[in-house]
Amino acid sequence: MAGDTGRSGSVYGGASEPCTVVLFGASGDLAKRKVIPAMYDLAIHSALGPRYVIAGFARTPMSEDAFRSTLGDAAKSISEVGPIDPQQWDAFASNLYYRPGDYANSEAYTQLAKRLSELESSKNIGGNRLFYLSTPPEVYPDIVEQLGRAGLARPSAPNSWVHIIIEKPFGRDLASAKALNQIVLRVFDERQVYRIDHYLGKDTVQNLLVLRFGNGIFEPLWNRNYVDHVQITASETLGVERRGGFYETAGALRDMIQSHVLQLTSLVAVEPPASFDATSVRNEKLKVLQSIRPFDLEMVAQSVVRGQYAPGRLGEKPVPGYREEPNVNQASKTETFVAGKLLIDNWRWAGVPFYLRTGKRLAKRSTEIMIQFRRAPHIVFREKEIEPNRLILNIQPDEGISVSFGAKRPGTEMSIGNVTMNFCYREAFGEGTRSAYATLLNDCVRGDATLFDRGDSVEAAWSLVDPILDVWSAAKSAAVPQYPAGSWGPRESDVLLERDGRQWYNP
Repeated sequence: MAGDTGRSGSVYGGASEPCTVVLFGASGDLAKRKVIPAMYDLAIHSALGPRYVIAGFARTPMSEDAFRSTLGDAAKSISEVGPIDPQQWDAFASNLYYRPGDYANSEAYTQLAKRLSELESSKNIGGNRLFYLSTPPEVYPDIVEQLGRAGLARPSAPNSWVHIIIEKPFGRDLASAKALNQIVLRVFDERQVYRIDHYLGKDTVQNLLVLRFGNGIFEPLWNRNYVDHVQITASETLGVERRGGFYETAGALRDMIQSHVLQLTSLVAVEPPASFDATSVRNEKLKVLQSIRPFDLEMVAQSVVRGQYAPGRLGEKPVPGYREEPNVNQASKTETFVAGKLLIDNWRWAGVPFYLRTGKRLAKRSTEIMIQFRRAPHIVFREKEIEPNRLILNIQPDEGISVSFGAKRPGTEMSIGNVTMNFCYREAFGEGTRSAYATLLNDCVRGDATLFDRGDSVEAAWSLVDPILDVWSAAKSAAVPQYPAGSWGPRESDVLLERDGRQWYNP
């Protein structure tokens, strides 16, 4: 079985072995918008191996021809893939198969196993299998247990491998995450399990490690002696759209902070790993999560802000508030915005606050990390207003890195302005980058788990979030601050930083 390999030097790590991908939830929105287009991207770049099978499985009754046609129509509208070449799509679609079935029906998995054996034999695949769970989280236990009962969790041929990708959310609290981990690990070994967070497949996120550990000018400054504070923002202009029913049971803390934002935090704060392999990198990320000061009742009150978007405007367009969205309770207290202050109690980061922020219907769509450095110890130009130096990693929508510093403006006066040096991925490397899903799928096929979450890391993240959820759940009568759609969140989030003499850096 492929195990804990290091990451390849190429962004497109080639898969040298044939494989079968079984996509559960193949008729769903995520499969159509992200997963299948990513597989197509890999296939046309010969990164799914010389031979492959993609077998869809879902509850929706559909013929294989209808399945191929539906995916083809969806793929044509996916901008990340670019224009679809009809001949390339036809070659790809010839490897697409589909079987309807109920996720809890044992007989459906018996028939699936039989069909996989037939396809693998006819195409000389050899036994390598990837199961991808692109389904509602509530059916994860059914799928995992049925795969185990059908004998599909173990390699079917010598020197072959079986991997499983599980989408977020992995649990909805610490107890459910532990329970799901127990179910998964009764059937699969940890080294077979790939808990996916698509943020970690973005080039700028991965480049954070290169920036730090591959450049001597940054690593010596990456500590409490030189960093004043860190801000991580993940903002969206969209509302909940058609996902009101789901969002009522989730909220921004579960949906974004527990997964994406804490993942980014751990990468910013991580210690240099002994080597760049899955075990070393994930060990160090876990240490960061375990070093974050736990939240108690007082810390939640002082250091965490929630909010909910009210009616407002985005540009010239009026937009409804969260409580006016379809399938949302008119008296809902579900948060669509969270801001918080974390303290990491270790040698490198003691006393350096990390401010995290995420929300829907904010002023701009952006995910970025801002590292603000301390001011020089002796300010020669005391009477001048000099902005602090900042290093900014733009993760989306435009991936890149910028550094700001003070410079003298032209003229006889000593006038100082802030200037920025920008690095843009698109300008430097062209349009040939691929989606985060394609990156992570390719890693999973190659057996590289570096960019995937481990079970103990998931539980560590939930252990940080659970006390906040408990405090909010107990405060049933507490009002949730409202913020106008198109703003940067509730006033309380500004106060969170102002108490420390700081302010948000808005992209």
